Amino acid sequence: MPCLFALIALAFPRVVFAALWLLTHFFRSIHSGLVLILGFLFLPLTTIVYAYLTNTHHPQDAVFLVAVIIAALFDLGFIGHGASRRRR
Repeated sequence: MPCLFALIALAFPRVVFAALWLLTHFFRSIHSGLVLILGFLFLPLTTIVYAYLTNTHHPQDAVFLVAVIIAALFDLGFIGHGASRRRR
């Protein structure tokens, strides 16, 4: 089940973001509403990964940083060939 949720989050991060925001207290570690709104608009997967890592109380070490950077790369389209790949 967690793998299915991860695949859905990769395919539809804004849907998962909205569901987590409305149905759970998943984003309680992010105290700024502006950060949540900007995260929803620009980097939804990165915001989900950041909230997950802070909710599970992982120490802020290299693994934490690598996970956030990989999520940001997915959001920006560097991994998975984003919109530029679809145009060809």
